[in-house]
Amino acid sequence: QVQLVESGGGLVQAGDSLRLSCAASGRTFNMYNMGWFRQLPGKERERVAAITRTGGSTYYTDSVKGRFAISRDNARNTLYLQMNGLKPEDTAVYYCAANSRPAGAFVFTRSDYWGQGTQVTVSS
Repeated sequence: QVQLVESGGGLVQAGDSLRLSCAASGRTFNMYNMGWFRQLPGKERERVAAITRTGGSTYYTDSVKGRFAISRDNARNTLYLQMNGLKPEDTAVYYCAANSRPAGAFVFTRSDYWGQGTQVTVSS
């Protein structure tokens, strides 16, 4: 199994940038497809971005296209989310997730691996 720890969240103003990191330990990082999700209290967890094992393919939800960039460094066992042009509606707890399924690389379920989350707050 893999353990995931997010970092890099904080309080910023609209238009600012943040870079989230997700450090993985345990099994070999490059065995996992990775994703970033976000959640507001009382709402469903939303998939923000995802990336395949080698980084060759990525997914973004429409609301972050052109502003966020997902990347990974398999040598450092770390996943990143560069967030530019932040908006108040980006405020949420951000989670990273890992799955090792051979198909459906961008599908993550409760049975996959999840971090504890990092808070991102964007003020207007």
